[in-house]
Amino acid sequence: MRAQSVATTTLNEGSVFWLHLNKMIPIRLLANHFQVQIPKIDVYHYDIDIKPEKRPRRVNRYTPVGRSFFSPPEGYYHPLGGGREVWFGFHQSVRPAMWNMMLNIDAFYRAQPVIEFMCEVLDIQNINEQTKPLTDSQRVKFTKEIRGLKVEVTHCGQMKRKYRVCNVTRRPASHQTFPLQLENGQAMECTVAQYFKQKYSLQLKYPHLPCLQVGQEQKHTYLPLEVCNIVAGQRCIKKLTDNQTSTMIKATARSAPDRQEEISRLVKSNSMVGGPDPYLKEFGIVVHNDMTEVTGRVLPAPMLQYGGRNKTVATPNQGVWDMRGKQFYAGIEIKVWAVACFAPQKQCREDLLKSFTDQLRKISKDAGMPIQGQPCFCKYAQGADSVEPMFKHLKMSYVGLQLIVVILPGKTPVYAEVKRVGDTLLGMATQCVQVKNVVKTSPQTLSNLCLKINAKLGGINNVLVPHQRPSVFQQPVIFLGADVTHPPAGDGKKPSIAAVVGSMDGHPSRYCATVRVQTSRQDLSQEQFYSQEVIQDLTNMVRELLIQFYKSTRFKPTRIIYYRGGVSEGQMKQVGKSGNVPAGTTVDSTITHPSEFDFYLCSHAGIQGTSRPSHYHVLWDDNCFTADELQLLTYQLCHTYVRCTRSVSIPAPAYYARLVAFRARYHLVDKDHDSAEGSHVSGQSNGRDPQALAKAVQIHYDTQHTMYFA
Repeated sequence: MRAQSVATTTLNEGSVFWLHLNKMIPIRLLANHFQVQIPKIDVYHYDIDIKPEKRPRRVNRYTPVGRSFFSPPEGYYHPLGGGREVWFGFHQSVRPAMWNMMLNIDAFYRAQPVIEFMCEVLDIQNINEQTKPLTDSQRVKFTKEIRGLKVEVTHCGQMKRKYRVCNVTRRPASHQTFPLQLENGQAMECTVAQYFKQKYSLQLKYPHLPCLQVGQEQKHTYLPLEVCNIVAGQRCIKKLTDNQTSTMIKATARSAPDRQEEISRLVKSNSMVGGPDPYLKEFGIVVHNDMTEVTGRVLPAPMLQYGGRNKTVATPNQGVWDMRGKQFYAGIEIKVWAVACFAPQKQCREDLLKSFTDQLRKISKDAGMPIQGQPCFCKYAQGADSVEPMFKHLKMSYVGLQLIVVILPGKTPVYAEVKRVGDTLLGMATQCVQVKNVVKTSPQTLSNLCLKINAKLGGINNVLVPHQRPSVFQQPVIFLGADVTHPPAGDGKKPSIAAVVGSMDGHPSRYCATVRVQTSRQDLSQEQFYSQEVIQDLTNMVRELLIQFYKSTRFKPTRIIYYRGGVSEGQMKQVGKSGNVPAGTTVDSTITHPSEFDFYLCSHAGIQGTSRPSHYHVLWDDNCFTADELQLLTYQLCHTYVRCTRSVSIPAPAYYARLVAFRARYHLVDKDHDSAEGSHVSGQSNGRDPQALAKAVQIHYDTQHTMYFA
């Protein structure tokens, strides 16, 4: 079975809007699908697309990005910093069930002078105060941001010629030279500043700043920054910073009614709907204006069994439940543990560390995971280079060491090195904590840490109440989750990573994982590129998990339930309360495929903006599940994710596969490089052969049968 969210940008084409909720199920919903009337003729495949170059001139205001179309901001402005801003657009497609319109959001570079762009990137408040040339670090940062962008010149009057930036010069315009061809055929060295003064009578204001090198590098075409503007309509394909991502989510999160209104406005303003479009008219196609009303059902939330003396049961409310007063179903007793603090001592004093460990021990005891005594080791350290020797010392010096709590000073290469050494080199359980959560901690933060630690050490946080589980649990069953992560745009040399996880008990609560590095996408043909979601060694990966399932349970599974994630959880932001569907809402008619087995399920509670369901396609089913059985099973598995006390947007196995694949990307990071992003690492694979890459992601024997990725 394939569990696939159909989100292609920040939004999901299965966005569902709550019309009203009756006391009785079913409920009526609005979906961003629109009915299409197609004449009964011999051709049944329609590929409807707006082509700006073939459409009336008024459509040319759109900037095409794949199958989506964006327009410049009108009436709103959402700057992201670093010369970037938010644009809204739309995507449309025809499916066997409906015509679909999606509201898309993406980041674009703001049209502005390059001088202003540089100031935003380098956080220069006043360009007039920048009286010296850029430092090497400033130039490298600026080059990274502007390379590949199109600029247009301002010194040639009405002729706004455009160029693509290939580099930024090391020398300022007053010193950057190039061979100037004279009328007599000879060449002389001339600085860029001199040339612009002689040719255009333009005295540069900022001759101490570098130049842009444009076009082909070997042609030595240089432009001063002050005569260049960023061309409008350029989509940002580089990874957004954490602050930019946060700003984008806050700026674009809209309530369900607001999003409904915006999509309806887009549909009516689109010439395909509500107007005599000549292309559609020729084929006899009619697209209706109104969103489709569909009938949905709210599935009952499963009850969750906890442990301890009271054996308390939690009942989720809108996908959320409280663990206060409850203990883990099977808590681990921690007898030997250590603390390694990589934050500066002035930022994280010893008394703050002591307070943090005391509070962690108290919360863990309340949760049924007692941490006995103070840590056997509590030292300060600095830099990624100290991780491996420190961890080796800990493993040799403290027999039975169960856990290392690592305090991090923020985004740092130390995290990747901690996971590389702990997961692959030494087989040690690690739990990282940001220093801000040590200095100013809270019971909620500590409880979340306990959830992760207990799962990593082999404990069970909670289980589905047995008598409420579907009948599939009556015989041994293994749940598999699979996913593939790819490097971000611009990192084509880096490999894709495939991960498969499998349940290792009957609850299901414990999982094991297996990972493979796949061919980098730049080495593939176009056909292979688009099939990179295929897991190349799936047979052997599943075989490993089946063998481990038998070793763990002494049973061979009679059924295999396989969830295949199609889009990352990071693309499925849990966004909105106002007007959203309740957690557990499922739709399996009207907007689904007329002959295939698929359904929409919104399994999580909205937090901000509009809740977005996942779209599930059943690719193969030997079990002859009914739609009700499969939907209920899937919904229950969304409540078994160990990291939080709330249901998540996809089943736990698919979610874990995503975590494993991203963790493997950390394992490929070279500690000598300055990356701390799992989805955007530098220096992780260049120059390393496939055997070395495969070895780098191989989990240590002591760790491979644990939920190290929790």
